[in-house]
Amino acid sequence: MKLFVDTADVKELEMCLERGFPSGVTTNPLLVARSGCTDFGAHIRSMIDALIRHDAKIPLSVEVNTADPNKMADQAEEFVREFGDYPYLNIKIPIGWNELKVIAQLAKRNVPVNCTCCMSYNQAIMAASAGAKYVSLFWGRIRDIGYDAGSVVRATRESLDRRGLDSEIIVGSIRHIADVNEAIQAGGHILTVPPKFFAQMCAHPKTDEAVAQFMTEFRAWEQAVQASQMKRAA
Repeated sequence: MKLFVDTADVKELEMCLERGFPSGVTTNPLLVARSGCTDFGAHIRSMIDALIRHDAKIPLSVEVNTADPNKMADQAEEFVREFGDYPYLNIKIPIGWNELKVIAQLAKRNVPVNCTCCMSYNQAIMAASAGAKYVSLFWGRIRDIGYDAGSVVRATRESLDRRGLDSEIIVGSIRHIADVNEAIQAGGHILTVPPKFFAQMCAHPKTDEAVAQFMTEFRAWEQAVQASQMKRAA
């Protein structure tokens, strides 16, 4: 199981990189728009610079920002030209009938594709069959339409394994800590998680209680030792 950071905020990204756990980074047009940046290309470059500064040789998924499949291939080529000096660049293409053509074209050129916005088993299998390196299943949104997200992830994983396809499942649209646990158990290869959840994943009140008890008793012992030493010195 690998953890990807789902963000377009450079500070959030660096905060995670400093802690050493990310295995990749995903972003999308919505996250970029909410980041407050004013230049798309410069912003993606700043994310790449952060990865390089931290010597993080991990995938970065950059999504096309057009809904027109006829323009997606051109934009993907533009991204490769502009950001392809980063050797771990992935291009995110949403699932769709005409979009499969773009995925196949990029895959034939050995451009890694993250097929995003998959909401069903069928979509994920079609994307993987077209050559996508990653298929992103949207856990929270699948649940929104009344389906069992865990069943979709499990069925997709079983089919990928059975057919020997190299595609990996990225589980996204994580909304609760419980989603993280359930997605891991369902067999997702990768979880892409908003940074706000990572601190929660490390926290537990019983951990705080145990650490506080250890430190309290150690300080008491330390003070007793110091008092004994002072008494002998006197």
